[in-house]
Amino acid sequence: MNGKFIVFEGPDGSGKTTILEKVKTILENDSHPVSFYREPGGTPISEKIRSIIIDNENSEMSAKTEALLFAASRAQLVEERIKPDLKAGKIVICDRFVLSSLLYQGLGRNLGIDKIKNINNFATEGLKADLNIFFNIDYKTALERKRANFSADRLENEDFSFHRKIFDGYMQMADLYKDEIVKVDARKSIEDLTEDVIKIIYGLLEE
Repeated sequence: MNGKFIVFEGPDGSGKTTILEKVKTILENDSHPVSFYREPGGTPISEKIRSIIIDNENSEMSAKTEALLFAASRAQLVEERIKPDLKAGKIVICDRFVLSSLLYQGLGRNLGIDKIKNINNFATEGLKADLNIFFNIDYKTALERKRANFSADRLENEDFSFHRKIFDGYMQMADLYKDEIVKVDARKSIEDLTEDVIKIIYGLLEE
């Protein structure tokens, strides 16, 4: 695979989706072939699965069902879109990937990181990001911002203790895997944060 696979990770409301759109525009203006996907979602089938996952009416969904639905959505996205794009030499930018499942379902839902990793290794055939960019911002600040500006989905409506557990997990992962996860200060202005992220991405492309 000749392309590059870049994943944006971080708390809900961290601003990563906004920055992703700006980064995509900059890369396209510089004549880089780029694809953008969100998780769960990114294909017609994956989007249908997404609607089930985030539906606030599905309050009785078990943790195992949630984990398997995320993996199913991801499997379809990888097979239908990400792998062909990477083979074609594109820069693929994804709003969340396996790391989110390790933390939200493995840690947040207490299913165990190793179990979630095994499920997702099967779903993705071991595909890993070339770069994970973690948007570092206090989880409570980010979540309150998200809830104030958008209708919160089933996961976003979880209590602060759930999101704190996930944020702490993100920070631990970022410290353990510094070669794979790069932290950016998501408290910065949109312009400054976009500049930071673009520098990181071009550093990867120049390797």
